[in-house]
Amino acid sequence: MVPEINIWAVLLATASSMVVGSIWYTRAVFGRYWMKAVGHTQESMKGSGTGAIIITVIVSFVSFVTASVLAGAAAIAQNFYGGNFLFNTLLTGLILWAGFTAARMVTHDAFDRRPAGLTVLNLAHELVTILLMALIIGLFGISAL
Repeated sequence: MVPEINIWAVLLATASSMVVGSIWYTRAVFGRYWMKAVGHTQESMKGSGTGAIIITVIVSFVSFVTASVLAGAAAIAQNFYGGNFLFNTLLTGLILWAGFTAARMVTHDAFDRRPAGLTVLNLAHELVTILLMALIIGLFGISAL
């Protein structure tokens, strides 16, 4: 069975991840802390715009895959549990974040000896991103018809 997904919800959820990231890591929000935690300076952040464009394209594709998987998992959860699709989608997003993102990121960051604050910052970013994606997908519903 291939779960039915709403492609418009997936596309908007994909775009939302770019919005969250571009706000989250601005200097006015968490950018200053992030730069300090990873050891960047204003000077080290300067460089070619080409690399940033390539990274943005790759991240867009990854975000599309993430939104698609979330929509499919939510549709499967909905078919299995029934009930409120928005609630099921938010819960599915939270479970997927905890199992696939948080657990792995904490382990990797511990071995990389990254500052705990950086791990928390990145985990929170991923949680907000996934929950916003889930909110969009949950509000749109399963079918685009």
